[in-house]
Amino acid sequence: MGAGGIGRAAALILSNIEHQTFQIQLGDISEEACKESIAFAGGGTHLSYFVMTKTSDSAAEQAAFAKGNIILDCLPGRLAPKMAQIAKDHDMHYANLTEYVAETDQVEAIAKGASTGFCLQTGLAPGFINVLAMKLFNDFTKQHGVDKVDEIKMRVGALSAHAEAPHFYAFTWSPIGVATEYIKDALVVRDYIKSDIASLSKREEIVIEGERYEDNYTSGGAADLPEALSGRVKDLDYKTLRHIGHYDWVKGVIDNIEQKDNIINELEDTMLNQIPQVEDDYVIVYASVKGNDNDGDLKGMGKAYKIMPSYFGKQKLRAIQSTTAGPLCQVALMLLSGKYAGPVFQSQLDPDEFLNGDIVKGIYGGF
Repeated sequence: MGAGGIGRAAALILSNIEHQTFQIQLGDISEEACKESIAFAGGGTHLSYFVMTKTSDSAAEQAAFAKGNIILDCLPGRLAPKMAQIAKDHDMHYANLTEYVAETDQVEAIAKGASTGFCLQTGLAPGFINVLAMKLFNDFTKQHGVDKVDEIKMRVGALSAHAEAPHFYAFTWSPIGVATEYIKDALVVRDYIKSDIASLSKREEIVIEGERYEDNYTSGGAADLPEALSGRVKDLDYKTLRHIGHYDWVKGVIDNIEQKDNIINELEDTMLNQIPQVEDDYVIVYASVKGNDNDGDLKGMGKAYKIMPSYFGKQKLRAIQSTTAGPLCQVALMLLSGKYAGPVFQSQLDPDEFLNGDIVKGIYGGF
């Protein structure tokens, strides 16, 4: 569902899995977008489309839902509860990408008691970064013979190869939602307790693979880890990486917004008017765990990835497309195996199966 940049990337990735063929139907309100996505994914009899309606009750939609095994939801996050309900009504599995907290809670409620799996927040962040953090946490506690750690850090940036003053940023993906991430509160763990913290409230510099970035709290990226690991990690947080100088510019924009009750829309409008959209992107991912081993010595463990644009078949995917659509497709294969039912969060996925699955390993390089 959704034939935009991520939807068409998912269709392309699934169309290029060796030794497997899927019947893929794309649903979107734009027939033109559906046709463009099918052409982008290479065409073929395994690809078809239907035009979405506001009520989702057209004959074409109902036929698609009746035949479907799983919905890959690449629509705006506000529509996630609607898509999840359709999946449940038609006994389908469901996977989405949204970082929206309220909608995620609604989907979780819909999924309870379902015989099919509903995997939430399966993209890059939330998504891949959280499974990576769980892998590090599991390996650290097993290796050092402990059941608690002091710190888990998750850092992700979808960045342009070039960034100019004053904003030091360029949109490499849909700008919808960036302002929301900058304004709504972030979930963290502090002193072993899940807590809320104001987004953009602590900017720091960090060096990853020899390159300097700045990070700051943003909403949504921590997924369910603050709840899943509450009591087992003293401090846990997610931050978004940016080129140095960006967060100073954002702060200046926010400070000058007079209508604070409309701050998200005002910030988004300013960003859209001043920041360009570009194709030359890369994605940087970093997670780390720190704590004492069973002898009391302080130990650390971390993993970083830098993903560049890549080709699937004859088509080039931007880094943000492959790193978002790839985990979604990997989760789809895991759900179709029948191992999961009801609501499924990142902390509940088998991290070894996910990180070393053919799709994720091909994009990120495995663990």
